[in-house]
Amino acid sequence: MSTNPEPLTGRGMTMSDQLARHARTIPDEPAFCFEDTRRTYREIDERVSRLANALEERGIRPGDRVAVLGLNTLEVIESFFATVRLGAICVPVNFRLVPDEIAYALSDSGATAVVAHAPLADAMAKARDRVQPTSCLVFGGEPAAAGPDAEPYERALTEAAPDFGERDVSHDDPAFIMYTSGTTGRPKGAVLTHYNLLMHAFSNMAHLGAPADDRVWLAAAPLFHIAGLSGMLPNLLVGGRTVLLPSGQFDPEATVRLMERERVSSCFLVPAQWQAICALEDIAERDLGALRRISWGAAPAPTTLLRTMIDTFPRAEVTTAFGQTECSPVTTVLRGEDAIRKIGSVGTPMLNVEVRVVDDEMNDVARGEVGEIVYRGPTVMREYWNKPAETAEVFRGGWFHSGDLVREDPDGYLYVVDRKKDMIISGGENIYCAEVEDVLAAHPRVGEVALIGVPDEKWGETPLAVLAPSADGEAPSATELDAWSTDRLARYKRPRGIAVLPALPRNPSGKVLKTRLRDDYAAGRLEVESS
Repeated sequence: MSTNPEPLTGRGMTMSDQLARHARTIPDEPAFCFEDTRRTYREIDERVSRLANALEERGIRPGDRVAVLGLNTLEVIESFFATVRLGAICVPVNFRLVPDEIAYALSDSGATAVVAHAPLADAMAKARDRVQPTSCLVFGGEPAAAGPDAEPYERALTEAAPDFGERDVSHDDPAFIMYTSGTTGRPKGAVLTHYNLLMHAFSNMAHLGAPADDRVWLAAAPLFHIAGLSGMLPNLLVGGRTVLLPSGQFDPEATVRLMERERVSSCFLVPAQWQAICALEDIAERDLGALRRISWGAAPAPTTLLRTMIDTFPRAEVTTAFGQTECSPVTTVLRGEDAIRKIGSVGTPMLNVEVRVVDDEMNDVARGEVGEIVYRGPTVMREYWNKPAETAEVFRGGWFHSGDLVREDPDGYLYVVDRKKDMIISGGENIYCAEVEDVLAAHPRVGEVALIGVPDEKWGETPLAVLAPSADGEAPSATELDAWSTDRLARYKRPRGIAVLPALPRNPSGKVLKTRLRDDYAAGRLEVESS
């Protein structure tokens, strides 16, 4: 028996391999569309190979990290594919971050190259002043604004070879580092392997089905978000067409027009977006007959909205997706057939996802009781990047600890009760309280502060800063606090209002009682100044 290492090129397990397969078998079929640009599988595959060669010529090797900062565009997708084709690791960066936050992602991941969108070049330049990757390619405009030695993306592609030779990329190798907030410290980079993403795509298709008339996916989520990345992969496997929704302020009318024009068959939107679409006066008359499945998740949704969605789109299956970045991301799904019968539930575990509901000692709780949901399976991340202690903690007992508190009904359907982790989800974005509190507490007139999530009809919930003034002063106004945060926090993280108390309530051990604060605010007993 041979003792030579098993060759890996024949596995074809990466998303880049899937793209190359379709470029060979259905080369002239449309693969990705954005605004007026349409690219076939052959065209996008060649551009990906050129970019992979360009990155390799600039010193990028397997295992190196390539950061990608851009609004939703085809170039961002090309950068994802090219990075993994090379065997490097892609680091999508949230385009809403300020330069300090971008610099942290570059530094923590050790990115040696960046691909940046020209409208975001100024923020990237300021981040590169603090952390200098070896190369920078800029698309969508002049590169100079991105800092020294930045080069035009298109010129790099034109000058690179159109063919990229086979590389041994193991399915267990890291493919992406997706930054997500936790309960302590700075954001953590969840390391997702090629196998994680492939198994998630397969599991999603096996769980929900892959009918022949469901081949046009609307990629509405930001591509830096796990929903943007992972959402398009099942469609890629079957050689479908992905339609990109532009970034920026969500426009329900423009979104519906895009759905009509492209004959979109499935899509995922957060509840606030579905609410806006359902509120369109003529939605019942729109030409949306191609829709086969519509999904929601990433933020809480009231049952009234779910009923409205079901009534508005009677021919489409309405599904609920629940999970988190570290799980690639979906872990449980509520099928359309259960949408009314189990309304409010996040469904049952997806294929290849094993779950338990446990107490703090990892004992299973009885059905109907509240406990933390923990996971095991091939879609769970490998680790947190360069954070062994945090990795060990989240995998204690051999299961991934989600931080979500749920209960299970007698039929095995799960309902989310609360989040054990101190996190706010606003419009699908995770807001890490300790990070925001650290910034707000540095204001000279803030003595102590706690950030809580409060209900919001549009965003699901929004951050409220509950603070006590410093001993020698008056608390800052909401406007002053917002100005203080402008250069320190992305806009979506900044509080939408403040509440001022003489002192924050604490338990005997000194921990702030956030549950009491949430209850008090919901009951209207706090004086709130909105920003």
